[in-house]
Amino acid sequence: MTSYFAQLTTEKINPSTQSIDECDTRDMLALMNREDQLVPVAVGKEIESIAAAVDRLYDALKDGGRMFYVGAGTSGRLGVLDASECPPTFGTDPEMVQGYIAGGDIALRTAVEGCEDDTEAGERLIDEKGVTSRDVVVGITASGSTPFVLGAIRRAKSIGAGTIGITTNQNSRIEEACDICIAPNVGPEVVAGSTRLKSGTAQKLVLNMLTTGVMIKLGKVYNNLMVDLKASNVKLHDRSIRIVRTVTGVSEQQAVEALRQANMQVKIAILMIETGADASEAEEMLRLHQGRLKAAIRSIKDV
Repeated sequence: MTSYFAQLTTEKINPSTQSIDECDTRDMLALMNREDQLVPVAVGKEIESIAAAVDRLYDALKDGGRMFYVGAGTSGRLGVLDASECPPTFGTDPEMVQGYIAGGDIALRTAVEGCEDDTEAGERLIDEKGVTSRDVVVGITASGSTPFVLGAIRRAKSIGAGTIGITTNQNSRIEEACDICIAPNVGPEVVAGSTRLKSGTAQKLVLNMLTTGVMIKLGKVYNNLMVDLKASNVKLHDRSIRIVRTVTGVSEQQAVEALRQANMQVKIAILMIETGADASEAEEMLRLHQGRLKAAIRSIKDV
């Protein structure tokens, strides 16, 4: 076991930051910033794998499948965060994208010792959540070896679910266990072994790409506007109005009225304005075009 961890890039000592404890504040932060700039470059080298993962997820979600993030510690928290932001951003059902962390929700705030080493708990999670062959499980583990995550991935694969691994180490155990592995090489951490730093940043970038890419392919974005958002607060209510106005060019008053008639559904409001349809007619148009607003508008204008 020790030899495996010793060879991990994330466990190695970073020669660029060996004297960081002797730096003044500005130089210390400048060192961290220089190391952070390596992260997007490393993620960029994994675009092919990320694209394969997005396509695999899209194939599952468009047919009613679900996406499950599974992780521990920082990795688990990032997965739960990304999953929790899909409903307000893209109007998804909370069941579509789910995030789970070793140790349960209490581990989001407090470290639960030893839970990440429980392989059987990862296996049980897959069974308890009713994962099927229609679903995709995304295991997130910086080391590529977290037993809880590997247990979940292997159990998911055994029942025919799609499996994706996200790690920041090459040639890891999760790479052997999953269908698609995304492994940006961010190099040794600023503080040796502290994978909440560059590794965590890389994981967050990858998760952003996975869910955003899938949601765009599912038709939940018009141009670059989040037209499926849920106006659950004042900011999102205001954004809904601005989106309707941006797409249609109507006045604020007209946008507000259309949204009222559309029960604050941005797509419906836009389609009503663009086509002259009422709310129920616009909703039916969207259903016929699988929720794709641009296709629905074009179908009317091309007639």
